[in-house]
Amino acid sequence: MKSEGHHGGRLSEEFRDRAKGFAAGVIRLYVKLPRQRDEVRICGHQMLRAGTSVAAHAREASRARSNAEFVSKLGGALQEADETQLWLELLREECGISADLTAPLEHEANELIAIMTTMIKNTRT
Repeated sequence: MKSEGHHGGRLSEEFRDRAKGFAAGVIRLYVKLPRQRDEVRICGHQMLRAGTSVAAHAREASRARSNAEFVSKLGGALQEADETQLWLELLREECGISADLTAPLEHEANELIAIMTTMIKNTRT
């Protein structure tokens, strides 16, 4: 992660691309899910909604006009990434979806959460 671009409420193009890539990975996983099972369909839909919201919130944060707005929008992205992680865990642990499918997204969600947490903390100080 480049450090420039975080101040002033802007995010680096690299981070925005990474968030968009995460959303794309969530969509690709959703397409592979056996959605004829109710629990998979419901958890999958929630994962799709939350996972794609991460990129939308990151885009909004990049256009923030103040540090407070930046922290608020990035906080929304952080919440959505955390929620996506929950749905991924439930799909793997309770719905029998292979860890081979969920692990890469679980790992990326962890990394995005760590990056956003640091950015929020650095913006607040």
